[in-house]
Amino acid sequence: MRSKLFVPGSRPELFAKALAGDADAISIDLEDAVVEARKDEARATVGAWLREHAAAGSEGKLIIVRVNAMDTPHFESDVAAVVQPGLHIVNLPKPESPQAVREACARIERAERANGVAVPVRLLLNIETPRALREAAALASAHPRVMGLQVGLGDLFEPYGIDRREPAVVQQVLVAVRLAAAEAGVDAYDGAFANVQDTAGYLAEAQLARRLGFAGKSCIHPSQVALANQAFRPTDAEIAHALKVTQAAVTAQANGLGAFVVDGRMIDPPFLRRAQDIVAAARRLGLLPSA
Repeated sequence: MRSKLFVPGSRPELFAKALAGDADAISIDLEDAVVEARKDEARATVGAWLREHAAAGSEGKLIIVRVNAMDTPHFESDVAAVVQPGLHIVNLPKPESPQAVREACARIERAERANGVAVPVRLLLNIETPRALREAAALASAHPRVMGLQVGLGDLFEPYGIDRREPAVVQQVLVAVRLAAAEAGVDAYDGAFANVQDTAGYLAEAQLARRLGFAGKSCIHPSQVALANQAFRPTDAEIAHALKVTQAAVTAQANGLGAFVVDGRMIDPPFLRRAQDIVAAARRLGLLPSA
């Protein structure tokens, strides 16, 4: 999931357009993008659209719904309405403890039974509070439904006077979240970038996230989708080197070697795994023939 495009839950006329675009996933938002007076309307609209989408047999793009946080009066109703056969992932804002994550999963399970959902809906957790950052690995490990952690720098920084564009603190948080996700064996995703006109800033932040091992980045406008897809695509040079590494590994293994050299670089298991991941990503994106 290189790119995830946010769509307001109160704008159903945009759903089909987002589905037809180039984002790997769409994230229909019931939280920040919907004013309080329209929460009920948006929830009902999204639930009905998901049922229609599933009935039409549409496949391909991942569909995510960001529900309201668990400490709001909307969370239970959101989950009950949107956990439908057409939904793949619930995006949970501001989880604060492993117990809360497990409770959210229990609510999702109940909604699945009530709504006839056969394929388990997964959970993407937002890391956007100081406590969530401190507990990130425990949150990610709290339940098998958790498929990833997503950074929310605006919520994490702005209330405390931290500059959202300060490179040192951005990098510090990204590294912490990526390592927490790695500990739990799930993916990490970078969050939104608010200045839609600053394409260079978005691309630079996405490229930083990829260098730090993130799998993708949120988009708040369709113009950011191509930038995310570009940033999280393995480069031609990376693919070429990774192919050489994986091919050399076959010979090395046949010769009983645990470490070997490719292009002047020593390759041992961590570097081989990275090369294998790059080759797999290139195949998924259609940049290489299927194995």
